[in-house]
Parts: sequence; structure tokens; C-alpha cells
Amino acid sequence: MSPKRATLRGAERTSIDGDRADVLVCGASFAGLAVARELAGLGHDVLVLDRYEIGERQTSACAVPTPWLDALGIHEARRSELPHMSFTTPHGSARYRLPWTWTSFDYRTLCHELWDQAGEARFHTAKIEGRTRTAGGHVVHTDRGDVSAPIVVDALGWRRNLAHPHYQPPNAPLSRGLEVHPHVDAATQDDSLDCWVDRSVIPRGYAWRVPAGGESRVGVGSYDPHDHVKEPTQEVARRLDVDAVRYQGNWFPHKLRPAAEDGVFFCGDSAGHCIPVSGEGIRTAFMFGIQAAREIAKVLDGAQTREQALVAYAAFSKTRAPFFRKLLLLQRVMPRIPPRLLTLGFRLVSPQPLIDRAFGWYLAAADPEMALRDRPVRRAVAAGPVAAD
Repeated sequence: MSPKRATLRGAERTSIDGDRADVLVCGASFAGLAVARELAGLGHDVLVLDRYEIGERQTSACAVPTPWLDALGIHEARRSELPHMSFTTPHGSARYRLPWTWTSFDYRTLCHELWDQAGEARFHTAKIEGRTRTAGGHVVHTDRGDVSAPIVVDALGWRRNLAHPHYQPPNAPLSRGLEVHPHVDAATQDDSLDCWVDRSVIPRGYAWRVPAGGESRVGVGSYDPHDHVKEPTQEVARRLDVDAVRYQGNWFPHKLRPAAEDGVFFCGDSAGHCIPVSGEGIRTAFMFGIQAAREIAKVLDGAQTREQALVAYAAFSKTRAPFFRKLLLLQRVMPRIPPRLLTLGFRLVSPQPLIDRAFGWYLAAADPEMALRDRPVRRAVAAGPVAAD
């Protein structure tokens, strides 16, 4: 299914020129919806803009640690719970039982579940074309007119649309991925998220299979944005004897970027909040979106200025920088490790105490418990001016 056109047409395409909000969230995927959800019930006007309808354009394999779905109260979107992971090279395999489980989910349903939790937040489809900073905040320019707000969040993805200059492949710290979604018999699906490291398929990256109920998500990710991924994806589908149908893919960052810049909050892929090696960016989008919203809530309540909130949010992002640096180093080293030695490494870490420790550390870097802690008090308040400095 092709994505729905971002802008409305004909009589339905009305102007939003001159619209104002207390918080303007640009982007209605994981990070942007997490911001809107966290600000629900605070009595302030939150407006979300996106080129596509909510839930319309899936660009990832859509699997996340199950504790995050529990913390967010997401139920209907779940498809398959996966307690195992396997790692395979041409020289052997290792299968791990994780200390937590993955859950694959339906993208559209999850987005609508998050939006249902966003209270009185408003939404418009509009293509973001840029912004102008003003004394009182920002004017965001769209193909349907200009919208202004004292607080603006860029959750638009890897392009980092509201920064200058934008990021452009292939000469940027970006990986690229592509997957197919063949329908399969759910009864034949395994309970494992499977990864393959085979340099005859993709020289610098890996392939995956994610069971999701009645479909299998099969794809390839390349750490080098110059490498093509369509033919490798087709080859993996051929080896797994599934149809290469229903393609989807995207670029994704593998290096942190400033989380606050020129008065704008950046969340998710726009801030490089995508974990190197794995390419996992969903739960980090949740985490950083929630944290940005909590700093914004303090501004709306008059507890700090906008500039103080930007500094605090940027500092929070930097606390995760050592984790991202370690995995970025591993991402750079892995393609240089001889395949037989890599296979040995996968097997050496297979004892359960080592798996529990390693994957416990991996989960703790974006801890689902933070979604339940320190939430802003849900109470109706009279909207007042936002202090800029």
C-alpha cells in the first residue's frame, strides 16, 4: 500500500495560516506522539503536524521491548511476543533466551493508540518547509500556511528538517534499511527475532526476520549509506523462501546529534536517537520524546524558562552519549571481525548469566520504567505566556 498523500486536495485543503499553539510538534510518529501523549491533561494547546496521516507511513520493522508497550499502555497493536534472539553467520548460529521479550506490533494501530492518549491535542496534515525564529518563539512554514508557537519540537526524522543544514545521504552518518512483509501462516512462525551477519549478502550490516502474527518482516540494514539494499533484501527473502512483497524502507541515523539547537527540541531520529549496531530507534524515540515533554511541561507551568528547558533536555541526551558511543564503536569494528571469530564471539556470550547482564544493560539504556516515573501532574491550568529566557 502506498503512503497517503500528505497534503489535502481540492475543497478539503484548507489554510492553517495564522494558527497558533502553546507547543507545536512537527512529526507524528513515535517521538512526536510520545511528546503529545506526555503533555495530555495539562490544559495547554498542543498541535501536531505531519506530512502524512497518523499511522499512515511505516518505515521500521516495528518491534520493541515488551516492557515499553506495558509502560505506555499499548495493547491492541501487539502482534507476536518474541522471547528469543538468534544470531547466524555462514559458520554457525547462537540462540539466546532474553531476560525480557520483544513484541512486534502493527504500526498504524500503535500510532492511533498513542494518539488516543494525547487528550485534546490537535492534528493537521501539512508539509513542513522550514521555520523562522522570532522573539517569542518560532514560525513554522508549511505548504498550508504559517503556524507559530513559543515551543517547537522537531520529531520529523533523520532529515532534521528544522535545523540548518539538513542531513542528506550518502554523505552523512546514516544507515539504510529495507524490508519486505510477506504474509505467512502464523502457526508456522518461530518465537525468535533472527539476525544474520553474512557479508556475501551485505558487506557492512545485517539481515533480520521479525515474526508479526500473519506476516514476516524480512529485511537488510547497511551501516554504509552507499551500499544498495534492495537486491540483498530480495536475496534474504529467497533464502527464507518467502515472497519479496510490500516493500518499505528508510534511512536512519547512527550517530547522536544535538538534542537542542537554536531554540528547538529535537527528538528521535532528528536527534540521532537511534541505537548503533541494532538500528533500534523506537523505544529511544519514546524515551526522549517523554523527557522533552517533561521539560516542556515545566515551562508551561512556569517552573523554568524555555531556554532552561532546552539546556536540561540537551543535558539529559548527553547522559546517554557513552552508551551510543560504545555501540557506534562496535558498529565500526564488527565488519572488520573475521566471520569465524565473530561466530565464536556469539557463542562465547551465550551462557545465560552473560545474556542477562548484556541485554539487561542494553534495555537499561532506555529504561521503560522512566515512562512511569515523574510524570507531570495532570490538571487543567490556565494557559499563560511562556518565558523565553
